[in-house]
Amino acid sequence: MRRLLPIPAALVAVVLTATACGTGGAADPAAGTSAQAATPPDDQLNTAATVNVRLVLEPSSLNIFSTSGAALDQILLDNVYQNLVSVNPEEKDKIVPQLATSWEQAPDGLSYTFHLASGAKFHDGSPLTSADVVWSLQQQTASGSKAVYGAEFASIADVTAPDPTTVRIGLKSRDTFLLWNLTQRGGVVFKKGTDFATLDGAENGSGPFKLAQWNRGSSITFQRDDAYWGAKPKVAKVVFHYITETNAANNAEQTGQTDVETAADPTLLQPFTSGDAFSVLKGTTTDKYTLAFNGTKAPFTNPDVRHALRQAVNKQDIVKAVGAGTVIGSSVPPQDPWYEDLTSIDAYNPDSAKQLLAKAGFANGLQLTLDVPSIYPTSITDVLVSNLKQAGVTLTVKQVEFPAWLSQVFKNHDFQLSLVDHAEARDIANYTKPAYYFGYDDKQVQQWYGQARTAATDAERDTLLKQVAKQISTDAASDWLFLGEAHTVVRKGVYGVPKAETSNRFPLANLAVGK
Repeated sequence: MRRLLPIPAALVAVVLTATACGTGGAADPAAGTSAQAATPPDDQLNTAATVNVRLVLEPSSLNIFSTSGAALDQILLDNVYQNLVSVNPEEKDKIVPQLATSWEQAPDGLSYTFHLASGAKFHDGSPLTSADVVWSLQQQTASGSKAVYGAEFASIADVTAPDPTTVRIGLKSRDTFLLWNLTQRGGVVFKKGTDFATLDGAENGSGPFKLAQWNRGSSITFQRDDAYWGAKPKVAKVVFHYITETNAANNAEQTGQTDVETAADPTLLQPFTSGDAFSVLKGTTTDKYTLAFNGTKAPFTNPDVRHALRQAVNKQDIVKAVGAGTVIGSSVPPQDPWYEDLTSIDAYNPDSAKQLLAKAGFANGLQLTLDVPSIYPTSITDVLVSNLKQAGVTLTVKQVEFPAWLSQVFKNHDFQLSLVDHAEARDIANYTKPAYYFGYDDKQVQQWYGQARTAATDAERDTLLKQVAKQISTDAASDWLFLGEAHTVVRKGVYGVPKAETSNRFPLANLAVGK
């Protein structure tokens, strides 16, 4: 399992990128959004400052090796843990150096060589060498490994360390996804010999911050690693406050409890857009709000029912209700190289929806149950209930706590319909796994995806993945309601706040506070 999240563009987590082109965004509710002020010179910064940040979903564990959830990646990647390479969401997920300063791919595409930064070390002071990288990747692919991300490295044949600062990854076949996968949690470099059974609360990464305190149910505090091997962080501490309720989050920002409010409700930004006490940043996300069908159970084994439900839902109504977002026609957001506009497939057509339901044997109506985590706003489900009623579908909405959703829906596949934010970037592979909770199984899609992985060029890969995305949408494997936007409120005097794809990563390296 990977990740999944809650609304306005933000953070809850289990599986599953995006930007804002495409078809049909809402009228901008954040007319007062503004560019972030430039960070002042170092001598004008308060390096002893603590920055308080509102997040939404608290992780259940900090064991990033074996515990799923975007909530872990969001705070741990780039901050506590580091990888050979990372991504820059502000540049359409461009892959950038991190522990590796450079790398080369062999002409035949069957190996990569990485060159490590000199002087890198873990929080306990021990040097980080190629031996740690080799060991970490071996744990991902070891037989019986509990690694959440291990399956993504099935193409790896061997990992070797020619010298302390060089790592060579040999592949069984070309893998156009390898570099990307190395930027994710499976690419985290642990100290050789780390005991993953006791990792929760005993983090020993190489990043600029380390865990100071976890008040479960309330907050997590990071403190600067003053011995960090790279450029020193500009603030002493960062406290993540987990506030799920929107009005409470706004109140915390207005009263000074927090300095940064992520996942701000775009319909409630007015207090922050008048005057100069705050700035409101708008960024892209990978938050794909997905109406999932249980494809292994009736009536969803009938494609007419799936198509009917898609055509019965007016996505523009949902975008209007939540205040921001973009209508997309597949699980691929615009910043992915293989994106194309598929919104014409199963476009809103309630009359056609009724005809399809009648064809499927439900001319007299259909009753369905929707399981949805309680963290999501009822504005989405209100639209679904109303739209589906017009097509003859009676929808019962069942709100559940997120842990219960994970157990019932995600793990046990005990559901008819479900709504969740698939926040993870580049997660189209979920539709190639019949055992995934969607239950979607298409051999052609699986074949194309496999060919894309071993493609000789990125262009060939992208063409194949466009075919995959189109087939998934044509089959109505799910319905994609909208792509979220990230709205982040920042108190005056706070600088370097990330604004794009903050559900997945919230890097703190550039965070600063003026004197």
